[in-house]
Amino acid sequence: MTATNPALTALAHGWCALSLLHDRIESHLERRLQAAYGLSVREYSLLDVLSRQHDGEGGHLQMKQVADAVVLSQSATTRLVSRLEDRGLLSRYLCPTDRRGIYTDVTDAGLELLEAARPVNEAALGEALARAARDPRLRPLVRAVEAVRAPVVTAA
Repeated sequence: MTATNPALTALAHGWCALSLLHDRIESHLERRLQAAYGLSVREYSLLDVLSRQHDGEGGHLQMKQVADAVVLSQSATTRLVSRLEDRGLLSRYLCPTDRRGIYTDVTDAGLELLEAARPVNEAALGEALARAARDPRLRPLVRAVEAVRAPVVTAA
């Protein structure tokens, strides 16, 4: 019989709890967004990230930056962009200063869908966190998530 390092065991349990929390939240969001708007969590996230772009310096994201923001590979992100473009929610165009670069913008229809879906996403996130907070294994992680999303107040 081998001895197990308690610190590593605690770390593994923490990782399992974090994974469980993520899975529960994501599946709840997925069900709600699909039922209400026919959007997956990844589609919603992509629309949300791209909607925050602007025309100023550094305002448009390259595909690698988009992929990093939605936590997908570049190829998976490109396929996702293509699906949303086929639905009329995104458009692509060549970067005016670098013909090798392709930018992606959210169309008016995409912005309308995103704005309609945003309250459902926020409510579903709140519901999932509240449900997870009732599980003693997940409660500390829920508190950490809530602390991160709380507005930062600075002293003047």
